[in-house]
Amino acid sequence: MTSPRASLITSFLAAQGWGEATIRPLASDASFRHYHRLSRGEQRAVLMDAPPPQEDVRPFVAMARHLVGLGLSAPRLLASDVEHGFLLLEDLGDLTYTRQLAAGADEGALYALATDVLAEIATNPQAIPVDLPVYDDEKLLTEVGLLTEWYVPALTGQPVSADAQAQYAALWRKLFPLARLAPSTLVLRDFHVDNLMRLDRPGLAACGLLDFQDALAGPATYDLVSLLEDARRDIDPLLIERMKQRWLARVGLDRVCFESSWAVMAAQRHAKVIGIFTRLAHRDGKPGYLGHIPRVWRLLERALAHPALVSLADWFEREIPPDRRGVPTP
Repeated sequence: MTSPRASLITSFLAAQGWGEATIRPLASDASFRHYHRLSRGEQRAVLMDAPPPQEDVRPFVAMARHLVGLGLSAPRLLASDVEHGFLLLEDLGDLTYTRQLAAGADEGALYALATDVLAEIATNPQAIPVDLPVYDDEKLLTEVGLLTEWYVPALTGQPVSADAQAQYAALWRKLFPLARLAPSTLVLRDFHVDNLMRLDRPGLAACGLLDFQDALAGPATYDLVSLLEDARRDIDPLLIERMKQRWLARVGLDRVCFESSWAVMAAQRHAKVIGIFTRLAHRDGKPGYLGHIPRVWRLLERALAHPALVSLADWFEREIPPDRRGVPTP
C-alpha cells in the first residue's frame, strides 16, 4: 500500500490489532464506499472504507446500533475512525440473498423472511429513532427529478422544458399524500437481495442487513416495493402477491390504501432509479447499471397503470412516449 489513503488504512488496522491481517477486496457499490475482508487466523472482520467528504460513516454507525437494538442483524461495530471514514465491522459472511438465489435456494422462504422483517419494522413503535429525518415531499420530489435531470438529456440530447418540468413536479406533489396512506416507519431505502444476508440465527435475526445509512422515516410501502419490484432481477408476480398478502396480514393496512401507497412509491422509486442508473453511467463512469433500465421502465409502467396515477401516466405519454424509453449510450 503506497497511496495516502492506503497508509491511513494501514495505520488504522495496526492500531486495532489487525495490522498483520490478510486483506482482500470484498465489494464496492454504487457509492464511493469499498469493503475489504480481513482474516487473522480464524478471526474475520470487514473494513468499510468510506472516504470523506464523499461519504460520512456516522449515519451507518448510528443506524447499525439502532437495528441491533431492535433485535435485527446489522453488522456490529468493532472499531471506527470517523474522521477518516474507516469502520471495522462484524463479518456476516458470504451468503447474500443474491448468491443464495443463484445457488437454487428456496426463493419463497428467503422473501418471506425479508417480508417479515419489514412487517416487524412497520409495526414496531420503537422502529423510528427520535432524530431520524423524514422522507418528506421535497426529498421525494428531488429524487424523481433525477429522471428529468439525467435520463431525458442523456437519451435525447435536450433538457425537459421548464413548463413540462413544472407540470411533472405538480403532479407528484398531488400524489405524495397517497403514499402516506401507509403507516410511517423506518425506511432503509435500499432493501433488496444484494443487501440482504441469510444468517444461521433464529427468527428475524436470520436476515442480515447491509445497507441502511440513508434511512429515513417514511411510508412503510417503500422498502417492500424495493424488495419485491427489484431493479436488478425479475420476480414472479405470484410471489409478489403472496408477499404483499403476508405483509398486509401482519401490518393490518386496508388493501385499497395499501395499493394506492404502493403504486405511488413504486412509481417514485422506479423514476428515481432510472435517473440514478443514468447518472452512474454519465457522471461516475459506471455503465453497468444501464442494462437494468428496460426492466425498471416495465416496473414504472406497471405502477403508472394504477387509476390514481392516470395524470402522471399522461405526462409520461406526452414527454417520454414508449418509443423513446430506451437505454442511453454510456
